Amino acid sequence: MTESTAPDVGLLKRALGVFAYSRRALELVWTTSRSLTLTLAVLTVLAGVLPAAIAYVGKLIVDAVVAAMNTSDPDTRGVLMLILFEAGIVIAVAACQRGISASQSLLRALLGQRVNVMILEKALTLQLTHFEDSEFYDKLTQARREASSRPLSLVNRTFGLAQNLLSLTSYAVLLVAFSPWAVLILVIAGLPSFFAEAKFSGDRFRLFRWRSPDTRMQMYLESVIAREDGVKEVKLFQLGPRLLQRYQDIFRKLFKEDRKLTLRRDGWGFVLGLISTAAFYAAYAWVVLATVNGRITLGAMTMYLVLFRQGQAAVTAILSAISGMYEDNLYISNLYDYLEQPVISRSGTQQAGPSPERGLELEGVSFSYPGSEEKALEDVSLQIRPGESLAVVGENGSGKTTLIKLLTRLYEPSDGRILLDGLELSEWDIEALRRRVGVIFQDFGRYQFTVGENIGAGDVRHIDDPQRWANAAKSGMAAAFIDELPGRYDTQLGRWFKDGRELSGGQWQKIALSRAFMRTDADILVLDEPTASMDAASEAAVFEHFRQMSQNKMTILISHRFSTVRAADQIVVIHHGRIQERGNHDSLMADDGQYAKLFRLQAKGYQ
Repeated sequence: MTESTAPDVGLLKRALGVFAYSRRALELVWTTSRSLTLTLAVLTVLAGVLPAAIAYVGKLIVDAVVAAMNTSDPDTRGVLMLILFEAGIVIAVAACQRGISASQSLLRALLGQRVNVMILEKALTLQLTHFEDSEFYDKLTQARREASSRPLSLVNRTFGLAQNLLSLTSYAVLLVAFSPWAVLILVIAGLPSFFAEAKFSGDRFRLFRWRSPDTRMQMYLESVIAREDGVKEVKLFQLGPRLLQRYQDIFRKLFKEDRKLTLRRDGWGFVLGLISTAAFYAAYAWVVLATVNGRITLGAMTMYLVLFRQGQAAVTAILSAISGMYEDNLYISNLYDYLEQPVISRSGTQQAGPSPERGLELEGVSFSYPGSEEKALEDVSLQIRPGESLAVVGENGSGKTTLIKLLTRLYEPSDGRILLDGLELSEWDIEALRRRVGVIFQDFGRYQFTVGENIGAGDVRHIDDPQRWANAAKSGMAAAFIDELPGRYDTQLGRWFKDGRELSGGQWQKIALSRAFMRTDADILVLDEPTASMDAASEAAVFEHFRQMSQNKMTILISHRFSTVRAADQIVVIHHGRIQERGNHDSLMADDGQYAKLFRLQAKGYQ
């Protein structure tokens, strides 16, 4: 093998490798609906064979007409029967095409839902770190934008390929009687356009992958400009024109590339299409001369011209289908790249630990975010026993929330280990572990659901239990204002849907706090800045109530307000991911360190 041919062989191997996704796409469509897939296959076969029959019957009609014209007693009944027969075949072709269209439409709906569910099911298995990775978001965007339509497109092209191959075979059988060379010309004339289409299909796919970050930015700008959670600041700060300009700039950038590719593709398509046109008219002249010279009948001439025109269309369709299948395979590879994203196995099966009195323990825990060399947490060790409370304080970005995400196994430690009841978290059954934890994050979800569903989301096992909602709302201090809502627990929250009611920030936080109390069997309560939107009086009432409700439980509180953490049994100060100080309020004030400094600074603001 010479060096000059090696790259071409490598390109061929890559192209053939891409077609490996065809089998998977066919399996996906087959398992989505076997009946519709079989119907589509049968109708495709019929639609492939019948056009040749129409051409042959057309020949018989012309020859019958010519024969009738040359006789004194014409057989018009036979001609009319042939015409009726051809009309029946045409009706059958139309019925097949309608059936194919209906089958494709139904399959498209079923398959779109199936693929979207597959994408969402995969999302449920991924770790939080995946969703904080921009490259992963590119994969997700690529999978969601094209993959739901491409499997059916590939199957349609496959059936279309089979249909046109059957048609071409039937045309070839009839054309061979005229000349085998006619069949060869028919096939060769379509090859230049095919190679151009395949080349530009690859170019378009590479352009699609390259522009994913820009596409995501466009989607984000749309949400900022047109959603209620962003529109307030957009209007107040007069950001609208600037954001819209940025949106348009991205479009112009993408359109420039689209235009360049489209012009090249269609320009070459026109030039290479001239070859097919020239081949057809050369064959046209050949058939006409053969008729003039008496080698074939007028009916045969009519048939051959129809066969050559339809055969040329079939060859073009076949090569276009192969090119399209190559392009579909490229896009489907995005779907399977996403679906095969490796996930760390969470194989723990334990439902309980051997030493409940030990509570929650961290031993030399460190954590780094993927792609970052800096440690978000470093060598953190602490223990919380049942009935004890822990407060975590520190500046923004010090690692407080990261610590909570490790405790709830949203992240896995890079180093060290975390134990609950004397058993490492990795050995716990993940669902059993999370049932032990009631948590409210600072950026808690404000679901566009009813009040009851918003609260019930805290424990999916009882999400539809009105009595649980009421008990949790009472524990979370939300019952009072819920009773004043027009539909109480059936009131729609948010503004996305009809009759939705928007709550104040403090009311939303009480809903989220109630959500944490849905898990009545949770003995680890975690509050991450739970009162940031409340006034001082409400905050004091919430924490007093919280202390009463959390007896005999392990409680972890993250807060910037030192008035709320001073009653904790243990306070740790985190600085740049490390524990800088630890103790209770009195001991930390006596040490006169960072905690004491920040406490006095905050207290001064209230004087």
